Amino acid sequence: MSLVKEQSAFLLDVCKLIEHATGAGWVVTGGELARTVEQQEIYVKTGRSKTMDSNHLKRVAVDLNFFRDGRLVYDKDALAPLGDYWESLSPKNRWGGRWRFVDTPHFERRS
Repeated sequence: MSLVKEQSAFLLDVCKLIEHATGAGWVVTGGELARTVEQQEIYVKTGRSKTMDSNHLKRVAVDLNFFRDGRLVYDKDALAPLGDYWESLSPKNRWGGRWRFVDTPHFERRS
């Protein structure tokens, strides 16, 4: 599948995730979708990322902010049902909450 088609399929799944999360009582705001190589280099140098092969560079990864009772939630257990839902949408979808370098706001599609 071409990158444009992967990006499109990814964004359709992101829409489903946001609708699902909102229906479950979460308030969702946008974090980061597109990322430049220069920004990725900064993240690697400062330890915010471990790789220069981020799917953000291909626009098939997004960081979302999830709020409950006005508070931003990063807790892996609280967000796990959203990660499960995300991964159920496509075998290409991965949630950062399952990684050794835990990144709970991160949702991506392997392209």
